[in-house]
Amino acid sequence: MRYRTLGDVRVSAIGLGAMPLSIEGRPDETRALATVHAALDAGVTLLDTADSYHLPGQDPGHNELLLARALATYGGDTDGVLVATKGGRGRPADGDWTVTGTPTHLKAAAEASLKRLGIESIGLYQLHKPDPAVPFEESVGALRDLLDEGKIRLAGLSNVTTDQIPSARAILGDRLVSVQNRYSPEVQDSEPERRLCAELGLAFLPWSPLGGISRSSLDGPSRLEGSTDRFAVFHQVAREHGVSPQQVCLAWLLSLSPTVVPIPGASRPETVRDSAGAANLVLGEEELTRLTRAARTP
Repeated sequence: MRYRTLGDVRVSAIGLGAMPLSIEGRPDETRALATVHAALDAGVTLLDTADSYHLPGQDPGHNELLLARALATYGGDTDGVLVATKGGRGRPADGDWTVTGTPTHLKAAAEASLKRLGIESIGLYQLHKPDPAVPFEESVGALRDLLDEGKIRLAGLSNVTTDQIPSARAILGDRLVSVQNRYSPEVQDSEPERRLCAELGLAFLPWSPLGGISRSSLDGPSRLEGSTDRFAVFHQVAREHGVSPQQVCLAWLLSLSPTVVPIPGASRPETVRDSAGAANLVLGEEELTRLTRAARTP
């Protein structure tokens, strides 16, 4: 496993997006725990979760509790594992995703996450999504207060714009270490944010990083077979290397900037082991050019 940094913390170049282990279509607990343990065995040290990763209207905090059990039952060393969680979204019974960014809610959410994770300080706490009904600076101010109180060690943002990143940095300083936006070969809307993070030295954590190669857990079944569209090149390069197209996709993302740390989801040990292998997959310049051209083509 290769490593990258979030602030002054070293993490694996490939993280684990744990959401599929707790939402619709989730595996049973035995397989879910085995998936997290397989990630740890493969050298993954960044586990990404959120308080809203659960079934609609049921078992709030399911994913955080699951990760806590996985870490407690793992037979190896977990001292270097960074659990990153998020607050500010909810999943009511209708299955929608709500947004609540008031300081009161975020502070209470962080306290609840601390209890579920069974820790004294959250490694990385992220604003899950800006709330249009709450001034952005107020939501970020809650993160600052949590940092000052020692309840979180590092702060991050998710689903933000190039205007919001500097605004948060002015409030949090170098304690703001990451931005988590949707980014993949298929979804390039956050290219400006990715570039800004590279300039500022902030980690950029692409969520749903396999879009175009596999679909997000939010979008339905994965597309695993070779494609006839522009993303077919990812499958072609994969055949040349004898690896999966998903692994090629993650290796391509890593090549974009040393600040990129993809967090692909997984619900099976085999999947997470394959994703972790991307950290050591070396692609040639000509291959990277072909992949980038495919991703940038509308």
